[in-house]
Amino acid sequence: MTRIVLASILMALAGSAAAQTKANPANAPGSADTKVRLQALGYKDVHDLRRGPDGQWTAKATRDNVAKSVTASPNGSVIAR
Repeated sequence: MTRIVLASILMALAGSAAAQTKANPANAPGSADTKVRLQALGYKDVHDLRRGPDGQWTAKATRDNVAKSVTASPNGSVIAR
């Protein structure tokens, strides 16, 4: 009887964990892809990389020894401020 109850609890927990995961579209770049893209554009010391609710990535980085705040959009454009 205890095994049945334990199995039911484990199945319920596994189901709730699976329901919380979000599918990552194949064309949406992840944080590693975004960091590599910024480094390819000449940015160094990329840190504080965060994804916003609109799908854009923001980070702090340096380029030509100047600290900048950069935003990378899902379509590939990068804006530095």
